[in-house]
Parts: sequence; structure tokens; C-alpha cells
Amino acid sequence: MLSSLQIENVAVIQKANVHFEKGLNVLTGETGAGKSILIDSINAILGNRTSKDLVRTGAAKAVIRAAFENVPPAVLDSLEKAGYERSEALLLSREITAEGKSTCRINGMPATAAILRELCGGLININGQHDSVGLLNPAHHESILDAYAQNRTEYQEYYAVYRELVKIKRELDAQITDESEKQRRIDLLSYQVQEIEDAALTAGEEQTLESRRKVLSNASTIRDRIAQCYALLSGDDETPGAVDLLGEASNAVDAAAQLDGELSTSAGQLLDLYYNAKDVAADLIGRLDAYETNDAELDEIEQRIDLIYKLKRKYGDTVEDIIAFGQKAREELELIQSSQERVEHLQAEQHRLYVLAREKAETLTQTRLKAFEELNKRISGTLDFLNMPGVRMTLHHARGPLASHGQDSIEFYISTNPGEAPKPLAKIASGGELSRITLAIKNAMADKDAVPTVIYDEIDSGVSGKAASRIGEVLRQSAEGHQILCITHTAQIAALADCHLLIQKNIANERTYTEIHPLDEDGRVDALAHLISGDHVTELSRANAREMLEQTRNGR
Repeated sequence: MLSSLQIENVAVIQKANVHFEKGLNVLTGETGAGKSILIDSINAILGNRTSKDLVRTGAAKAVIRAAFENVPPAVLDSLEKAGYERSEALLLSREITAEGKSTCRINGMPATAAILRELCGGLININGQHDSVGLLNPAHHESILDAYAQNRTEYQEYYAVYRELVKIKRELDAQITDESEKQRRIDLLSYQVQEIEDAALTAGEEQTLESRRKVLSNASTIRDRIAQCYALLSGDDETPGAVDLLGEASNAVDAAAQLDGELSTSAGQLLDLYYNAKDVAADLIGRLDAYETNDAELDEIEQRIDLIYKLKRKYGDTVEDIIAFGQKAREELELIQSSQERVEHLQAEQHRLYVLAREKAETLTQTRLKAFEELNKRISGTLDFLNMPGVRMTLHHARGPLASHGQDSIEFYISTNPGEAPKPLAKIASGGELSRITLAIKNAMADKDAVPTVIYDEIDSGVSGKAASRIGEVLRQSAEGHQILCITHTAQIAALADCHLLIQKNIANERTYTEIHPLDEDGRVDALAHLISGDHVTELSRANAREMLEQTRNGR
């Protein structure tokens, strides 16, 4: 349960240290005193979304700390799995800076708002004023039954099959296209694949062809240059060539080296030059025949290069791109040609999954129908006690197409008087009736989900007198198994409190300050008198307040 809440610089609350008790804790105060800030602070400590607007004007940061005792085992298990110390005493803290930055801790260890939200959601159930309005929306009715049925396992089993069914349907939709368009695609792909395969391209082929074309186009020039070089190296009968001259130079230096050893290096270098020049001359004369003009080969190369250029305009910038295009086209063609077999397989799988999904959906439906029967009994009993004996709730249910939530269309209908046909809740319930119906549902849900602390924010909206007294009795009964925090504006409920907290707003030095005080007996009398008669408290209203407190004590 929530044992204490410390608040610093949250909106109009500069500092507050609030202690809560077991049982029914009631908070009262004038409109605008800051009761909603308490709810905002608890929402923040549970990891829900906040903003920098929560920080008191002029303060650097807002700080919220909450201490819990007797933490439920399920929450302790979640904390332990997440790496936090297992302790039945739990301290949560959160700081929000004026810039909007948030820092969270669990028992002093760093956490994030998401972790707080995930791990600590089982500590407190907050029922705000919007919950009554939300009850009018049929979209919420199914989630109410799911929460009461605790059918998460059945839902997950259904959704796993439904998700696969949707996946299969998408693939089928993609496979089954217009037949004429399909045939046009086959014709185009077949032509492209055939054209590329007929070309029989190889990677790097274009560069090889370009190089060979350059050689053949310049064969005569190359041959003349080689012949010229050979003549200069070899010479003729009248003129010695470079090879002979290098040989003579090598012999001369070698003879000199016999007389001066320091010339041996030069002699060796000249000898190397001689042999290298001789080898080059032999290599050149051997290559000369390779550079004969070959017009037939050159024509073939030109045709091949023209073909590559033509294919490049269609399929890519390089030969490698053309080959890749052909491979992709071939794969698509094979896929389309084999698609009919794939379609038949997918259709069979779709049927199998549809049948299974319907079975799982029906199981889910039965959990909801059973949950409504049980929930309706609880609600009817509570509504009878809440001075609404003629009100009966029915379930408007229909099975429809499969969807992510199942097959059910669900809406709560209500009849407020015997003999009247049930109608949608949104068209029948008044504000006071809606508050009591909401309480009846939330009271039943609280017993089901075992959350230790339940907060009701003005659950008595639109009611007074005997109806308010009955709401208080329901809250007090619920407080026997839960810690209840209730923000109320009626004396009948406040009189039943085990702990009464007064929220007061004061203005000093042109600043607003909200304080939260636990009330003793005299304080409770004054607070109840204010709730009874407003600002004009009289001795009669005080006497009525004392009588209400005395009746509460005697009733227990």
C-alpha cells in the first residue's frame, strides 16, 4: 500500500509530506485547492507522462517521492527480474526539471519512466473523472471484460494466429494480380532474359574488347615502330646497331677494369645493358608478326562493342549491371511462372489459419461472455445497494469479421426501470447514475486485479444524500481489502474515512501555496461542516457533522 507521498515544488504545492493509512483515506478541499495535483503527482511517480508545466513557477525542479509497504509479490517478482533489490518496502522517486528533463529511481537505483510504468503499474489503480465519461464509449467495454476475465493468455494465442493470417493474406493479395498484366510481364521478362542470355556477356569483357580494338586499329603503326626500334638495336651491314655498340663499350671497359679494379662495377653494368638490349631486340622481332592487320577480327570486335552499348542503354551502365539485371529478371520470371503453385499453397494455408483463428476467437469470446455474467452479478448487487434497484445491465454482443481484438462487437446496454427495453449506456445514464455505475464496475474490478491501492477521483460526482451515503458504504467495504484513496465533495463519504486529509489553498506575497493536513476529530468536524453548509458554517452544521462521525463509529 501507499504509506507516504512527499511532494516538492509541484505546481502550487511548495512542500508536502502526506501519510496515508490502511482502509479509506479521504481528501477534501475547496475547488481549485490542488486536489488534482495529488493525482498528477501519483501518476508521475508511476512513470506516466509529465511535462515541465508540473514544476512550480520559479523552482529549478519538482521532486516526488512515494513509499510503499507490503508490496504485492507479482510486483516484487518483476522488480527482481529487472535487477532491483527485492524488498517489501519500496521507495520510488522522480525529479522533473524546469527544462522538462526527468530522473527516476527505484530504491535509490536509476530507472526510467518506462521502467516505472512497466514494473510499478500493479501498485495503484487510479480511477479519474474521465473514467465515467470513458464508460460511455463502447470501444472501452470490451477492454473492461478482458480485464475482468484476465484472458491475456487466450488473447495472445488468438493474436498469434491472426497475425499469421494477415501476413498470408497480404502475400496472397500481392500474388493474385490481373491475368493480362501478368502475361504482359511474362512476355517482357522473357524477352529481356533471352536477349541478355544470347549476348553471353562476361565480367570485364568490355575493357578487354576496347583494348584489343585499340591494338588492331593501330596495328600498322605499332609494326612500323617495332621495326624501327629493331633496326636501331641490331643495325645493318653498313651501320652497327645499339647492341653491337654496347658490346664494344662493354669489352673496352672490361679491359680497363683488368688494370683498375674500381672499373669492374661499370664493366658489369655495361655488360647487363648489352644482354638486356639483345633480349629486347629478340623479343621485338618475335612479336612483329602479331601485329598484322586483321580487318575481320576488328569488324567482329566493333559489332560486339556495339551490342554491349545497345544493352547498356536498356539494362545498366556496365556489363556487370547488365548481367545483374538479367539475373533479377530471370528470378522474377521464375517466381511469376511458379506463382500459381504458390497461390494454391497460400490459399490452403489461409484456410487452415482462418479455421484455427475462428476457434481461438471463439475461446476468447467465451471468456468475455462468462466474464460479463460474473461481472453483471457483482454490478447488479452493488447498484441495488447504491439505491439503483431497477437498473439492469445487459450485453449487446455480435460476432463479426476477425480483427486484431477478436471477433466480438460488444456494448453495454442498460435499463433504468423495470419493463423498459435496454438501450446503449450513453443514451440512458445521467451524471449521478453514471458515477454509481462506474463505481460498481471499478469496485468489482478492484477485487479481481488485486491492486493494493485504489484511487477514486470524485466518484460521487452528480450524487448527494442517500446515494452519496451508499457510495461511501461501498468504498468502506472495498477498503476492507484494499487501501482506498478518495477525493470527494460529499460529507457522507468523508465521514466514513479512516484518514481524512484536508487540502487548503493560501495566498501569501502574491504566491499561491497549497498544503495538505491530516485532520483530528475537531478538524474533521469543521471539514464536514464545510461540506454540509459551504462557507457559512453554523453550529447546526457542526452538530450534524458530529452526529455523522458518531454514527460512523457506532456503525463499525
